[in-house]
Amino acid sequence: PPPAALPSPSRSLPGLRTLDLSHNPLLSVAAGAFAGVPLLRTLQLNQALLAALPAALLTPGLEELDLRNNSLRRLAAAELRSLDSPELRGLRLSLGANPLSCDCGLRPFLAWLRAAAARVLDARSLRCAGPPGLRGTALLRLRPEALACARSEGGEPGELETASYVFFGIVLALIGVVFLMVLYLNRRGIKRWLHNLREACRDQMEGYHYRYEQDADPRCAGTPGL
Repeated sequence: PPPAALPSPSRSLPGLRTLDLSHNPLLSVAAGAFAGVPLLRTLQLNQALLAALPAALLTPGLEELDLRNNSLRRLAAAELRSLDSPELRGLRLSLGANPLSCDCGLRPFLAWLRAAAARVLDARSLRCAGPPGLRGTALLRLRPEALACARSEGGEPGELETASYVFFGIVLALIGVVFLMVLYLNRRGIKRWLHNLREACRDQMEGYHYRYEQDADPRCAGTPGL
């Protein structure tokens, strides 16, 4: 069947506690679609076509939400704030088999997932679907700095990080060149300083040698009177 949207209910279902809408080609959910089901506790929407977490799904008191096998690339910051609202603190999610994109945009979700892993039933099985360098990597093993970043949306992943390393290398090279130039321009002074240092060391060693010879000569040693 073609993709569809879940409309608002025509009548309320005050006693409904579990609703299974799995395997429906739903792209969106209308605002207030679950307003007439105040006792809804379990909602199954796995294998739909949702590319975002509709606010209409997050009804107060919901305890379990199954969003496996949808088209979610990440959860946005606004969606995460909704999940952290007091009336949804007991909500548990299932998010497996979604095409999660491990780029910079995933950072808010990754931070939330680390702090609230107990609320995501399949947190340990969540893996990157892209970019190619991170495909198959477990999300909970990722560090935020490992996420592929781009200068602009649609740019090559990792471009910004690579540019930073190149810039750092150029700075180090310039520092090395300046240091060598300073040595070259002051080569005469450095040579003179080394010569003076060598002469001072030689004088010091000759003084030590002379005192050693004096101490070793028995004629210079005093003899007690009889």
